[in-house]
Amino acid sequence: MTTVELEPLRAVGAAARPDAPALRGDSLRLAYRDAVVVESASITLRAGEVTALVGPNGSGKSTLLRALARLHAPASGSVHLPDADALALDATSFARRVTLLSQNRPVPGGVTVRDVVAYGRHPHRPRWRGHDADGARAITWAMDVTGTADMAARAVDELSGGELQRVWLASCLAQDTRVLLLDEPTNHLDLRYQVEVLDLVRDLVEEHDVAVGVVLHDLDQAAAVADHLVLLERGRVVAAGAPADVLTAERLSAVYGIRVDVTTDAAGRVRTHPVGRHARR
Repeated sequence: MTTVELEPLRAVGAAARPDAPALRGDSLRLAYRDAVVVESASITLRAGEVTALVGPNGSGKSTLLRALARLHAPASGSVHLPDADALALDATSFARRVTLLSQNRPVPGGVTVRDVVAYGRHPHRPRWRGHDADGARAITWAMDVTGTADMAARAVDELSGGELQRVWLASCLAQDTRVLLLDEPTNHLDLRYQVEVLDLVRDLVEEHDVAVGVVLHDLDQAAAVADHLVLLERGRVVAAGAPADVLTAERLSAVYGIRVDVTTDAAGRVRTHPVGRHARR
């Protein structure tokens, strides 16, 4: 990805105090038919912070993120924006304020990268394809910062998994919201693009006060990128706070069912070390 200067994002919705939640879920109970997968989970995303959801497979991370994005209706509990009940907003109003990069998106055939990135502008277009005054700027910016500008004319069904992931991220950024939800955004990316995607997340947070909620499996990546961690186990929040407070050896060993050592490197970064049966002594 190329390094570019980030332009200011548009302010959307009511101005909030610096410490006010940008998006909040309270006491969420989430189920698939009769199977409860998340119980009494509360989470707060704040402007200018990354909140990472971590935990074993099946712990409810993605379901909780989808509930914040209104893609999974809660059996009970609530979701709030600073000035509104998020569950009561119409779809367009909500999409102007919150966007989600999900794990699995269909690959459209016969469309270009620029077309897909432009999909992110749908909440901002008037009916009957009216003029989107800020659309060209937002689309160009999103492709520049995700390194997809040089493939704008390529068909998306010809891209690699990593390239396609960056295109979908660009589409989310073109949506130009103040809350960005990312479900395993480093999936299918090689090491370079994993680092650059997480760097971009930090840029959005630190330079533009975007609130980011992200699901990550890699605990070291989560500790490096996040201001706040939420650790889930079997659908319940077992710890929330700063990475160093949440990622303790005792807690991780209990949650993951395997010995996990935790150290802090010379730069003060938390490092986790799962220990298998064949680990060198």
